[in-house]
Amino acid sequence: MACELDRLQELVAFDETKAGVKGLVDAGVTAVPTIFHHPPESLTLGNSAPAHHEGLAIPVIDLGGDSSWTPSQRAEVVGRVKAAAETVGFFQVVNHSVTKAAMSQMLAAVRSFHEESGEAKRPYHTRDRGRHVRYHSNFDLFQSPAANWRDTLYVEMMPTGPAPDEIPPACRGIMEEYTNLVQGVGGTVLGLLSEALGLQRGHLEQEAGCLEGLAVVGHYYPACPEPHLTIGTTRHTDPSFFTVLLQDGVGGLQVLLRDGTWADVPAVPGALVVNIGDYLQLISNDRFRSVDHRVLSKSVGPRVSVACFFRTHGEAASRRVHRPIVADGDASRPRYRSATVEEMDRQYMAKGLDGRSTVSALDHFSHMCCVCELN
Repeated sequence: MACELDRLQELVAFDETKAGVKGLVDAGVTAVPTIFHHPPESLTLGNSAPAHHEGLAIPVIDLGGDSSWTPSQRAEVVGRVKAAAETVGFFQVVNHSVTKAAMSQMLAAVRSFHEESGEAKRPYHTRDRGRHVRYHSNFDLFQSPAANWRDTLYVEMMPTGPAPDEIPPACRGIMEEYTNLVQGVGGTVLGLLSEALGLQRGHLEQEAGCLEGLAVVGHYYPACPEPHLTIGTTRHTDPSFFTVLLQDGVGGLQVLLRDGTWADVPAVPGALVVNIGDYLQLISNDRFRSVDHRVLSKSVGPRVSVACFFRTHGEAASRRVHRPIVADGDASRPRYRSATVEEMDRQYMAKGLDGRSTVSALDHFSHMCCVCELN
């Protein structure tokens, strides 16, 4: 009990600084505080493997000229997207609609915000999920077994985003521009994923509403003095339909393969990383995979990334009911019950980033889980 109380006091003291992990680094820490210590088994679970381990490369898919693809060319791209979504759950896209200048400026803006003084960032610090703009370190700080070595700027941009002056000055202008450009990539990706499920090109966008909401999440991972004791982001799946990630060249992102090994997601110049989220795994009836991934802490840095989570927010999240799509002639039954994004999001937040893979937030909605609960 005394240890739990001590830990709670340390968490409160850390959170009240409103300076995050960057504040610890600025203060000159040479040892990782105990609240960030992860158990050895969570840090060593799975062995690292090269990205081409057993032929399961994180594929790089060229979207250039998509408007002029011949039917056979489009079918080939759809096939590659389908294979990636059904196996590793990740792929990278190049020659998309986001300019290299916008990508560079977006990364620089997020880094600039996180490297501002504590006084400049403090007005944005909150754990109120009703706020469109939130800055904090670890959304689940008080519920996770151990904290992660990162800080986050979270901005809900769609369907109803913040007023321009609510966005931190370092990110104004470029965040709106970048969001609009990524929306275009999202539409292209959803069209390909719809066809990969044997549906009309606009199904996931129009019928399922997978393009209705978007949150921009800017992560900042400072260099860590003892990276063997902690982790940047614990293993987890994403609470989204899909995620489009912009990462810098520092590295550290890994995907858990079926055989229990971790594959690096290399930084490909000009590429955006796309991964399937929990909500699309439910809609696809497990045809697409939302897979565990993590970010290692490193002695070099900072690492900066910008994740765009395609997910519905606000009132819309409670209205639209999502249900598994069972293909015509498919002998399998729906593997999940119908659910709203609000329900799925609530379950994800209750679980937090606990590093467990045996029970995911999505499992709560499986028919098998429902039967077990009834018995």
